[in-house]
Amino acid sequence: MPDLLLELFSEEIPARMQRKAAGDLKKSVTNALVDAGLTYEGAREYWTPRRLTLDLRGLTARSADIAEERKGPRTDAPQKAIEGFLRGAGLNSIDDAQVRNDSKKGDFYVAVINKPGRDAADIIASVMPGIIENFPWPKSMRWGAKSADAGSMRWVRPLQSILCTFGPETEEPVVVDFEVAGIRADNVTKGHRFHAPQTLTVRRFDDYAAALDKAKVVLDAERRKEIIRADARNLAFAAGLELIEDDALLEEVGNLVEWPVALMGTFGEEFLDIPPEVIRLTIKENQKCFVLRKGAGDDALLSNNFLMVANIEATDGGVEIARGNAKVVNSRLSDAKFFWESDLHTITTEGFAPWLGKLGSVTFHAKLGTVGERVQRIAALAEELAPTVGANPELARRAAEICKADLNSAMVYEFPELQGLMGRRYAVKAGEDASVAAACEDHYKPQGPSDDVPKDPVSIAVALAEKLDTLVGFWAIDEKPTGSKDPFALRRAALGVIRLVLENELKLPLNTHAADVLAFFHDRLKVYLRDSGARHDLIDAVITPQADDLLAITRRVEALGTFLDTDDGKNLLAGTKRAANILAAEEKKDTQIGESVVESLLELEQEKNLCDAVNQAESATAQAIEKEDYSAAMSALSKLREPVDKFFEDVMVNADDVAVRANRLALMRRIRDATGTVADFSKIAG
Repeated sequence: MPDLLLELFSEEIPARMQRKAAGDLKKSVTNALVDAGLTYEGAREYWTPRRLTLDLRGLTARSADIAEERKGPRTDAPQKAIEGFLRGAGLNSIDDAQVRNDSKKGDFYVAVINKPGRDAADIIASVMPGIIENFPWPKSMRWGAKSADAGSMRWVRPLQSILCTFGPETEEPVVVDFEVAGIRADNVTKGHRFHAPQTLTVRRFDDYAAALDKAKVVLDAERRKEIIRADARNLAFAAGLELIEDDALLEEVGNLVEWPVALMGTFGEEFLDIPPEVIRLTIKENQKCFVLRKGAGDDALLSNNFLMVANIEATDGGVEIARGNAKVVNSRLSDAKFFWESDLHTITTEGFAPWLGKLGSVTFHAKLGTVGERVQRIAALAEELAPTVGANPELARRAAEICKADLNSAMVYEFPELQGLMGRRYAVKAGEDASVAAACEDHYKPQGPSDDVPKDPVSIAVALAEKLDTLVGFWAIDEKPTGSKDPFALRRAALGVIRLVLENELKLPLNTHAADVLAFFHDRLKVYLRDSGARHDLIDAVITPQADDLLAITRRVEALGTFLDTDDGKNLLAGTKRAANILAAEEKKDTQIGESVVESLLELEQEKNLCDAVNQAESATAQAIEKEDYSAAMSALSKLREPVDKFFEDVMVNADDVAVRANRLALMRRIRDATGTVADFSKIAG
């Protein structure tokens, strides 16, 4: 079966756009071909800073012939209706239509329209211009002589050439003939911008990839990353150092080069006095370079060496490239050193006062006041929460009061990504308690599902206060998330509270601190528990509108899931549902149901045994729930399994005697109520 090779070659494509763009190209092309009636065996996308490539294998050579039927009017319909049918179906005469019979509607016309298949090359040529012209770049530009014309094509950077070949392995492929913005598809590409800028003529993917490799272009982005990682590690090892891995930086750097060459540079040792996080961020953000340390582990000291990735094999071995990068790095670090020393001078001579004073002039939100006012709310709430989480109230208040101070430091103004982390360093320099300093950094956490959760009680108190203030505040001004829009990251804040509570095993009554937001917490908790593997029906069975103890909800769901995995659990669920269904049916009919179970009306041994079992289960379950031992509560309920089974096997609930029937229905209600103290069994599947 034929294969398709497609390459769109342009000027530099921004690194962060390449992976998605290549995926969009594959999706757009394969969807269009399938919609046109073709099938394929496999497709893979590739990208470099100057090209998007698609290798599509096993494409059918031609779409299938299609016979389409179009139903028309009855044979005795008015002539105008028949003429309209003929025009719509493309028939010359009613004699070209078929007559069908419907037992209810009589005879009617049917047009059988035969659509012959099309060659795959013709289909490709017809769909490609639209795909390219309407490509979903987040940012694009017009260029060339027609760039001023309305509707002229836009592309991320000027599109220079299109390569498109098609054909089976056993034959010479053809160039698919189409044109976009004056660029006609061909079978040529170019190699590396400097090492091999000449034109390369190719046939299909295998010789295309091989030709590019010889022309100093590594087409596979994952292979480029592996080359960079291996070469960087080797250079570091040779220098007696260790590379600090950074997957995000590796992804970006791998998309900046077509022929990666790792080089080592050096910056001034005097800059090692700067906090290591500042050095790493400065070198990463400004020069897209990796930093090195003098040993293994996160506590190892940084080296004044760094690693860069060039896109060229320089004749001098990269000496000038390294020197140029080092010059820029030294300049950037010199600025960072000035900011650091300026901030230290402020902290050691005036403390946090100058920075805290400025928070009152910074608006947090027009309806929620300044950052200074927000800090005071967080401080009061952190102090209130402190006993609940085992923290010192005075330390919790102090940590909250200074946790946002670093926002006015010179370093954070220059590097906003360092807020919190720099706050911790400044708090240490100011002589604050270690827990207070830790909270200055940790109060933002957790910011995502993979972020660490604070464990220090002071950090927990401030982190909870910060997130609860956000949620309650924006709820109060009716700025709630809607659909996919959440401009104030309230879902993230709620998830942060949930993780802080659950992973620290806290009993935090949310109704006291965030009553209006309780339903929102329930929604977020459901998502969190489902992502953790919990069944959605068990979550629904446990959560009630008033439930405000997230830890208790989670433990109930876990205990219920474990219980229902046992035979006792499954059988009790079936028996409880049967009791509930019988009871619900009789309640709808206004059948008399006893207010309580009258033991003197229990006639059979099976119902007496069930009554005794319910009495014991109610008592044991209540005691277990009081102790929040939900496994014990489930164990107590499990004792109902056998008497419930025997009851339904041998006892007729709807007895002829009205009093006996009412008494047995009251026993059904006792079963429902007993299990309901743990969960609403009616919401559980099965």
